[in-house]
Amino acid sequence: MALKVYADRMSQPSRAVLIFCKINGIDFEEIRVDILKNKQYSPEYKAINPMRRVPAIVDGRFKLFESHAILIYICCAFPGVASHWYPSDLFKRSKIHSVLDWHHSNLRRGTVGLVFNTILAPLNGFPSNPQAAKEGKKLLMRSLSKLEDFWLKDGRFLVGSSQPSIADISLVCEIMQLELLSEKDHDRILSPYKKVVQWIKDTKRATAPHFDEVHGILFKAQKRFRERMATESVKNEVKSKL
Repeated sequence: MALKVYADRMSQPSRAVLIFCKINGIDFEEIRVDILKNKQYSPEYKAINPMRRVPAIVDGRFKLFESHAILIYICCAFPGVASHWYPSDLFKRSKIHSVLDWHHSNLRRGTVGLVFNTILAPLNGFPSNPQAAKEGKKLLMRSLSKLEDFWLKDGRFLVGSSQPSIADISLVCEIMQLELLSEKDHDRILSPYKKVVQWIKDTKRATAPHFDEVHGILFKAQKRFRERMATESVKNEVKSKL
């Protein structure tokens, strides 16, 4: 029985798991859980993940949620996964864990706080919190600085590695959510961090062609959101002249 991956491609952690399965040739079935339609709250999905978040997996009788735990499980449970994704060396593994733990309380919180409250909430009819967006941006900028000056100081990939690990996929998928911002804001945020920008490119290349394929829905949303923002900008400009 093939692995079942419950995911929504608009979700950063979902994309990381899907890309990882594809790049490693894992036989799996992707089952969409549309979070904008609150499908994660269905009784059927609650039976799989009581936390009601994506992604989650079912492997036979085994159920698991939280993307980092899922990535680690796949590395250990499926033969053929290249060792650089999750090395057997205890020191290297521990460093990967340290990045993943740091990610949840820093980069992820910053990205979600900014993107949700400036783009996703208002465009999908949810209340936004300007203060949360401001705090999210501050945390995001601090996190990008840490990536630039610490996590990427010794190699092309995280923690001084010459090849990507599950941490690289997870964190780059997180940063990709910034594609939903206006082009001006996106470039203003990322352009000062040269190592980060190059690392994103290197991770994309290492996971091609699956990276762009899985992010296709994000790129479509980006185009739609930017067109709506441009329209709103024109309307506001016209109003200001009346």
